[in-house]
Amino acid sequence: MSDRTPALDAVHGMLTLLFTVVALHVLWHGVRSSGAGRRDRVDLFLHFAMAAAMAAMPWSLGRPLSGPATAVIFTAAALWFPLTAFRPVRPFQPSGPLRRRTATAGTAALFADRLPPAAGMAAMAWMSRNPPGGAASAPETLASGVQAAHHTAAQGHAAAASTTATLVTAVLTVYLLACAIRSLTRPMPALRTATDTAHRAAATDPYGHVRDGAMSLGTAVMLLLPH
Repeated sequence: MSDRTPALDAVHGMLTLLFTVVALHVLWHGVRSSGAGRRDRVDLFLHFAMAAAMAAMPWSLGRPLSGPATAVIFTAAALWFPLTAFRPVRPFQPSGPLRRRTATAGTAALFADRLPPAAGMAAMAWMSRNPPGGAASAPETLASGVQAAHHTAAQGHAAAASTTATLVTAVLTVYLLACAIRSLTRPMPALRTATDTAHRAAATDPYGHVRDGAMSLGTAVMLLLPH
């Protein structure tokens, strides 16, 4: 808590407001989409859970969200999005080279569209993990020369772990920023006038790409801030 400053609290406050608006929009969209399929309902639930958790994470209310259980839950959520992009092959359905190519292209496009929320869930899991090396700070570990040698080796492992953590954070941040830019710069008229399946689906939630872009941007910023 010593690294908290009024400026940091202000940024956290803005992010909490952003994630709260996102959570409310997801909830509103879920209420309006009463005829949505099971996968879409799970998607909306996971988006709502992540937005609500991110809104609470910087504050004392969100302290219980940090830990292995939360990390496991959001890791499973991250896997849900890409794995559910693959649809089972239906028996007795006419097939042919053109149909197979069309199905493969559709699956690839759906898989790509589901990567940004998967990355967001992975980022949430990454931020929820317990910081490594907490047990190495006990003063009794330096009581003898052997223990001091073990402590030195532990410091080397901690440095390697810190480098890995920095790399993972950087990759997630850059990818989420790219997703945010892509979502926030998509022109609204294209969603309303395009006739392809993807854009027609997006037109049912015309502000969804703005919500997703805001979520990606807020998550990228949270990755870079102490919380």
